[in-house]
Amino acid sequence: MKWLELVLVAGATLVAAVTVVVLYALGVRLTAIAGDVRTNQPGWVRPLSYVCFGLCGVAVLFGLYLIIPYFSK
Repeated sequence: MKWLELVLVAGATLVAAVTVVVLYALGVRLTAIAGDVRTNQPGWVRPLSYVCFGLCGVAVLFGLYLIIPYFSK
């Protein structure tokens, strides 16, 4: 039965898309918090935003690795 495999791929795609969007949104939010000059923010906020952007980039590159047939030979 191929329906189970279709549901599995759809679920994995949904989880991956939500993960990338959440990581990017969290990175943007933390960058905005770190750039606010009116409040005193801890020093770890900006590096954490860069980590979120980096993880988002790694997730995108891994997706490209899975999609492009040249890399899976």
